[in-house]
Amino acid sequence: MNQHSERSTHIVTPTRRVASADSRFDWRVVDIPREVTRAEARALLTEQAEYGRWDLIRSQTFIGGARRVWLRRRVMNVRRTDLARTDAA
Repeated sequence: MNQHSERSTHIVTPTRRVASADSRFDWRVVDIPREVTRAEARALLTEQAEYGRWDLIRSQTFIGGARRVWLRRRVMNVRRTDLARTDAA
């Protein structure tokens, strides 16, 4: 095993003080260490976009070379359309 296969990014989901019921988006903040190459970071974000339906909203690069990106995706609120019966027959 080489050094590159042991590295992983740190995915941190921010906490909100008050979870709003009418929020249209889920948010995810991804901290990418400086040891991760641009190609690896791009592959990670592309995978998140394709399979998790995340959109890149903002990116920030720190002086040491670490990166932080903000991802969001639309919340799908699905309401039940059939006439569900609460009583058991």
